[in-house]
Amino acid sequence: MTVLRLNPSATSSYGRHMRNTMDKVTATQLSTYNDEFNADVKNKLATLTISRDSYSEALGDRSSYLQHPAVFSHKLSIDPPITNQKRSGRCWIFACLNILRLQMMQEYKLEELELSQPFVFFYDKLEKANWFLENVLATADEDVDGRVVQYLLKDPVNDGGQFDMIVALLEKYGVVPKEAYPETFHTSNSGEMDALITSRLREFAVQLRQAQAEGKSAEELRERKRGMLAEVHRVLVVSLGQPPERVTWAFYNKDKKFHEFRGISPLEFYKSYVKVDCTRLVSLINDPRNAYMRKYTVQYLGNVAEAQGVRYVNVDIESMKQYASRVIQSGRPVWFGCDVGKFRISSKGLLDCKAIDYKSAFNFALGSTKAQRLQYGDSAMTHAMVLTGVHIEDDRPVRWRVENSWGDASGVKGYLTLTDEWFSEYVYQIVLDKSDLPQRVVDVLDQDAVELPPWDPMGALAQ
Repeated sequence: MTVLRLNPSATSSYGRHMRNTMDKVTATQLSTYNDEFNADVKNKLATLTISRDSYSEALGDRSSYLQHPAVFSHKLSIDPPITNQKRSGRCWIFACLNILRLQMMQEYKLEELELSQPFVFFYDKLEKANWFLENVLATADEDVDGRVVQYLLKDPVNDGGQFDMIVALLEKYGVVPKEAYPETFHTSNSGEMDALITSRLREFAVQLRQAQAEGKSAEELRERKRGMLAEVHRVLVVSLGQPPERVTWAFYNKDKKFHEFRGISPLEFYKSYVKVDCTRLVSLINDPRNAYMRKYTVQYLGNVAEAQGVRYVNVDIESMKQYASRVIQSGRPVWFGCDVGKFRISSKGLLDCKAIDYKSAFNFALGSTKAQRLQYGDSAMTHAMVLTGVHIEDDRPVRWRVENSWGDASGVKGYLTLTDEWFSEYVYQIVLDKSDLPQRVVDVLDQDAVELPPWDPMGALAQ
């Protein structure tokens, strides 16, 4: 946050001004509010009902989930076991690897497969630490109380990320089967480790900024930074285990035939066995605040220093849904980012703008536009999942099937249903292969990117 520095007299003047000009809540007002509330008998019923349960359960509209059963005219032929990110923010990693495993399951005739999210997680933390320290050096001459520096200091190694960031990790480090690098306590419960690394990185930021102010050379600063990174690496290895350099992948397929591949490097496993060219995948966003058919990026958003950075192509929502529907109907999944907390009935696994009847209880309905919610901080990308089905009626999508990563006890055996209206209002991003897009959309990638500020909601999934 930006700290407003005022001298004592200015602070006193500001305080007097606010006290003299702000409208106050008075006892008369409170009495009027109470009288109006008690005059409406419906309010008593609302209080008795809602005070005992969550809004989503107490105000859930039964007609909504009856209208949208978990039945779809088109869905993927494979339903792999549901994954569980547990108490971590690794949804973007889980969603990507859940997509990659599907092609492998088809090719190798597997009933189940899970790729190691902890392996990617390890290198994401290390790369984010380096990214942060490099940005500390790049902004060393800026005011530490300025908004940019304070933003960088806020959460340098958080669990979140963007799709282009996992592509950068896969292309550099590869991936391994889950059994070759499984979960530890700190992959599934990342808060304690994140807090320790964050505190240490902030101490490093103090040291680097001081060294810069003392006139240390760029090479001296980088040498100190490399030593700092060694400490982060030590924390990661102690907490998560040392990632393997070679693995063996052994399995029985659906025909009960045994297969074994020995001595594979993680990068070789990714290139030779996953066989998905993630560099061809394009992130489409729907951001009605900004012009469509333009390329966007978010300042200071990334992890791998030498990667190309995060790129988006902004498209209208109807085009986005059309592209996603075609891919699902062709039998392939779609990675997507959304605001998962809005209008969700967890017990029914339903995301629907009409699912929670706020008006009956509170005499108002929420009515901001998508652009207004983004502009005023009421919505942002908070979660990544996978679209695995769509229900089409009269040539238009009605509802979508979603594979989540919160375990099979969440939703309906791990799956959610989102309505097409909810898609329009709260889905912000999908990822598709270039071959699934019109050439005019792909050509937008050749534009110079419009830079959004670091705190923009289009970067929220990585925050």
